[in-house]
Amino acid sequence: MASLNKVLLMGNLTRDPQVTYLPSQTPVAEFGLAVNRVFKKQDGTEGKETCFVDCQMFGRRAEALAKYVKKGDPLFVEGRLKLDQWQAQDGSKRSRLRVFVENFEFIGRGGGAAGAGGVEETDLPEVPDAFSPPPSDDIPF
Repeated sequence: MASLNKVLLMGNLTRDPQVTYLPSQTPVAEFGLAVNRVFKKQDGTEGKETCFVDCQMFGRRAEALAKYVKKGDPLFVEGRLKLDQWQAQDGSKRSRLRVFVENFEFIGRGGGAAGAGGVEETDLPEVPDAFSPPPSDDIPF
């Protein structure tokens, strides 16, 4: 049976990334991400929901992430879910689901692509709607 473990999240950092190093000197960045959801309730009022996600990233890119982002900054992450399990001091079994970040993109504060490469939405060419018929003079036959 095939399986897929892929996570795409866009949210704001809940704390500054903290970098530690493994004995092999591999950097490890840990940070939290808050992902907001706005929806309409049955009574017509607006509902808000926030999901807090723990994230972990390894390697040189983890150091770069920690260098350029801080608490409150927006970030897009791509990765996979990882289940950590351990036994607490009182003997109880504990577990935590977190995102193992494999890739990330800086995004601008406005939620657009301005922070990723300095491209503003006004600089992008207008793309015609894929579902609208082409103008009559553009028909190829």
